[in-house]
Amino acid sequence: MRALNRYTLAFKMNINLSNKTILVTGGAGFIGANLCEALLDRNNKVVCLDDFSTGKKENINSFLTDSNFTLIEGDIRNLKDCLKATKNVDFVLHQAALGSVPRSINDPITSNEVNVGGFLNMLVASRDNHIKRFVYAASSSTYGDSESLPKVEEKIGKPLSPYAVTKYVNELYADVFSKTYDLETIGLRYFNVFGKKQDPNGAYAAVIPKFINQLMNLEAPTINGDGLNSRDFTYIDNVIQINLLSLIAEKSAVNTVYNAAFGDRNTLNDLVLYLKEFLSEYNPKINDIKVIHGANRLGDIPHSHAEIRKATKQLNYNPEFSLKQGLKESIKWYWENLRNE
Repeated sequence: MRALNRYTLAFKMNINLSNKTILVTGGAGFIGANLCEALLDRNNKVVCLDDFSTGKKENINSFLTDSNFTLIEGDIRNLKDCLKATKNVDFVLHQAALGSVPRSINDPITSNEVNVGGFLNMLVASRDNHIKRFVYAASSSTYGDSESLPKVEEKIGKPLSPYAVTKYVNELYADVFSKTYDLETIGLRYFNVFGKKQDPNGAYAAVIPKFINQLMNLEAPTINGDGLNSRDFTYIDNVIQINLLSLIAEKSAVNTVYNAAFGDRNTLNDLVLYLKEFLSEYNPKINDIKVIHGANRLGDIPHSHAEIRKATKQLNYNPEFSLKQGLKESIKWYWENLRNE
């Protein structure tokens, strides 16, 4: 068994998951690659399906020599690729998708083809190859225009973007496949996940790695709006924990969705203050950088804050990393890996 590396920290609790064959779609992406690492560390066989449209080879380079790791370069929009990847697999962790609200607004057709058509292909392949359980990445964007806080799984609003529509359709399809084909499914509504291996570059980079990268380079980050919008920022190890727990959960816990979050919220202004404080320990000049405020971003939800009692009760989920703790871990990784890029 491989020794747990120093970044795989969220498993103080005993998660008994080993000697399984698990497919991670989008396994070269940010969340997918971290899942692959955690599964390999637990002596599982991992199949990674990725077309590298957004995933990166460098995220999985360290796994390629591991005899328990298999890479299949393929596209979830191709049913044959999905059938090949799910053959002789116990479980599926479906992470492959085109993320980003702005991307979906700019190109709703491709987002739909990947996130809906590709999702349906994966469900069909999982059904036909008799997968034991299908755990998939859902999204907090499903809560849409609902103003209630904290967000409770059973109460959602109308979607505010094409991306949100696609992720809600995923939940509908999963429910139908559970009832019609007896396929065990669990959806995890991710809330603003961040951490190591998350790409800080590109037009659709997530806010935390983008801001970290800008501040490390002594550049001023731009906050959309007045900075009072709030998010339930969720460190990657919390998300790994809930995924693994979903694979071993009792049957009474399947065929539903859960919030995957820390269960707190912080404003964007708070986020930048924390980033400047923690990064200034590496370079004091960062503390003097002034923030720029831009226009509000179309399709954004003003506030997100997850109620996590359902996951705590039914999955034994116990997130260990707060925003501040996760930022410190993330900053250390980015400083060591990206500072001179």
